[in-house]
Amino acid sequence: MDVAELKPVPRSGILDIAAYVPGKEHAPGVDRVFKLSSNETPLGASPKAIDAFRQAAGHLELYPDGQATELRAAIASTHGLNPANILCGNGSDELLGLICHVYLGDGDEAIITEHGFLVYRIQIMGAGAKPVTVKETECRVDVDAILAAVTPKTKLVFIANPGNPTGTYVPAAEIRRLHAGLPKNVILVLDAAYAEYVRRNDYEAGIELVSSSPNVVMCRTFSKAYGLAALRIGWMYGPVDILDALNRVRGPFNLNAPAIAAGATAMRDQAFIGEAVAHNTLWLDKLTHAFESLGLKVTPSVTNFILIHFPDVDGKRAPDADAFLTSRGFILRAVKGYGFPNALRMTVGSEEANRGVIEALGEFMSRTA
Repeated sequence: MDVAELKPVPRSGILDIAAYVPGKEHAPGVDRVFKLSSNETPLGASPKAIDAFRQAAGHLELYPDGQATELRAAIASTHGLNPANILCGNGSDELLGLICHVYLGDGDEAIITEHGFLVYRIQIMGAGAKPVTVKETECRVDVDAILAAVTPKTKLVFIANPGNPTGTYVPAAEIRRLHAGLPKNVILVLDAAYAEYVRRNDYEAGIELVSSSPNVVMCRTFSKAYGLAALRIGWMYGPVDILDALNRVRGPFNLNAPAIAAGATAMRDQAFIGEAVAHNTLWLDKLTHAFESLGLKVTPSVTNFILIHFPDVDGKRAPDADAFLTSRGFILRAVKGYGFPNALRMTVGSEEANRGVIEALGEFMSRTA
């Protein structure tokens, strides 16, 4: 090759990664748009958190606290944890990436499920390892399938609990059975981004298991129920040894000061979170029944979104519904990349948005070819 033709080349495997594509935000030609594609809360953030953000913005010339001390203390106090077992990051995405970066390398494997969060695959491949995908059963994580996929090369197992985009969950007893069947050198990563919304007696986010295990971590986020998606705040609860390894490679100032202040205040304002969860619980049930009454199948959800399955009929498939809804200003999430080419994921929105989608889908389903 001519020297003039030489150029930088990414490490082998990087260009094989399919980049993450966020939910769409715009409906061209529509005056008013309801974005229901990214699982954002319709209640926004706590007014107290917004005020804390504004106050912190008065000192932008100062570096933030590299240990996020105030935020970790607020999380620890709310959940009854030791701050030493908490690591905060620039969204839970950063923390998921860190654990892949630190514990995976060439020749290693990490297990994910077929409908799991796409970021898992991206971070695994980015670390040079191989993602091993196992089947789910009726949109639910199959513990036996995961255990059957474990090999001497397995280093990490990722479980989104509840799952996205399915909205289903794995009961605590099944998570414990999974953990008991894993080799001691394999880390179980529990991604509980939607834990605040779950109202099931047999569900645990992972705190109890982490507290008693040296090879389990739990990730949480402020992007959903807390309404702070714009600030990118995530946290991990895990064994000190694992967090020590991650702290050695994370950015020294990975969270900005306004995010730390707003996050800590939001965590302490649990009354506001209660309002957000109550709104979601009410409308999750209403939307599910409304869509089922239209003849649509809805995967039972415990989150702030629902997965709507469309009939395999010309003119009534998910892409047709997506185009129809978008033309009326309702933006849902196409989930073909998650293995659901004939389904749409809808975030539970405001009352106005929810009623609008019900009406629009009623019109869509009643159309004749």
